[in-house]
Amino acid sequence: MSYYCDMEVTKKRIIDAAIIVFNNDPSGTLDMVADKAEVTPRTLYRYFKDRKILLEACRQEMALTCKAAMNAAFEASTVPLKQLELTLYAGIDCGSKYAFFDKTYQRSDYQPSAGNEENREYDDINSRWLALIIALQKQDIITSELTPEWIYELFSGMINTTLRSISSGNVAPNNIKKFAWYSFSKSIGIS
Repeated sequence: MSYYCDMEVTKKRIIDAAIIVFNNDPSGTLDMVADKAEVTPRTLYRYFKDRKILLEACRQEMALTCKAAMNAAFEASTVPLKQLELTLYAGIDCGSKYAFFDKTYQRSDYQPSAGNEENREYDDINSRWLALIIALQKQDIITSELTPEWIYELFSGMINTTLRSISSGNVAPNNIKKFAWYSFSKSIGIS
């Protein structure tokens, strides 16, 4: 039992390290991942025979983590504006997983719902988020001068900016989410 537990911990550590490495450097090597995970390359290869298998494991981990966080944000409130704020915080809390998840699905080779469960789940979350934006625009809470797609780009950009601020240490951690929400909300016309 203990051996299995250790294997799962090591596997998760490798996946988490890979998400960080590949988010920062899409051409990062498996050796870089092994270094970040603090395992030998041989240990990494024992779990993941090649980069493609590791990337798929990363996608699955990100889909589970980010989907759960986003769904929790939607379910935490019935007030649409609060849901929007909470989805921003969920993206920030997912950290590099959200950033890499978003990059992965924004690439040109991504096909919406192309028979892949993770793609469908991403589409479902994205559709739910866009519907929230449209509802807020109809209520004149968010400006209609911006398209929902543009607002999504601002949303993703704000999460990535927040993650860079966290990494740099230039902003007090207690203020990060407050600054992110203030900046994002003002950028989409919320007063």
